[in-house]
Amino acid sequence: MTIPPADLNKLRLCDLDLRQSKVESGMLGRPWAAGGSLRDFVRGLPHVLAADDLRAASDAMVNARLAGRPVILAMGAHVIKVGLSPLIIAAMEGGLITGLALNGAGMIHDVEMALAGRTSEDVAEALADGSFGTARQTGEFINQAVAAGPEMGLGLAVGRALNQDPPAHLGLSLLAAGARLGLTVSVHVSLGADIIHMHPSFDGAATGQASHVDFRRLVAQVAELKGGAYLNVGSAVMLPEVFLKALSAARNLGNQVKDFTTVNMDMIRHYRPQTNVVHRPVLTGGRGINIIGHHEINLPLLLAMAVEAQAGL
Repeated sequence: MTIPPADLNKLRLCDLDLRQSKVESGMLGRPWAAGGSLRDFVRGLPHVLAADDLRAASDAMVNARLAGRPVILAMGAHVIKVGLSPLIIAAMEGGLITGLALNGAGMIHDVEMALAGRTSEDVAEALADGSFGTARQTGEFINQAVAAGPEMGLGLAVGRALNQDPPAHLGLSLLAAGARLGLTVSVHVSLGADIIHMHPSFDGAATGQASHVDFRRLVAQVAELKGGAYLNVGSAVMLPEVFLKALSAARNLGNQVKDFTTVNMDMIRHYRPQTNVVHRPVLTGGRGINIIGHHEINLPLLLAMAVEAQAGL
């Protein structure tokens, strides 16, 4: 049986002027004019979706600092590998970022940049002959620094060791900058996941003790997060999980940690950051923002926007 076509002659139409519309002319972007400023560029972005999310993230960071509240940046190692350490150090020095949280790989890449001005080996090539992860200086420096003072915490122990015997590229180190500025850089390791864990100099007990000190420091930072901002950049599993436990511990200890902003930035959408950073932490008050794109483009843009706003430009 053939179904007859529907008769649309009696379809009820609405008035375009009365219809609810999600996009209006005032929201559209502005063409770029040669010689413009960063402020002009930001103002020219359309007022939709990710552009407004970037504005909101920048505003949250700046408003937090104006109110004397913390801005914590948790970041995976890839952020260092794409060349963003100098920008983050400048944000620390300028008072925009008040604390960092790294995973073990982030610490390793940070130290290698300080020691040698280079990092990120060719894993596929080195894995074939078993030389992957065997750089002597990397393991010896970090493991000796940790063994000498695990009670200081992982980030502070390594940061101080870098500053005490400055390597050629000290200015590229987030850990050294944190120790110099008196800002907490916590390092959260998963035993067996980092190259230095297979080195003869590795002390699992000292590393575990030091990383636990850093976790407790992060709990203390998160306890003050009301009115502040927490950014997770390029960590899909480790740091979102650490943050969730730090937040629960801070609240369990009686701190009213609510009404803050969380921002997740990554190249693709992952379940864990979306759930453990953007959604769950702000259910009691606040806002979660998810920004997708390359770190080497989006994070410099966000930091530049915040620095300009912080300066009142």
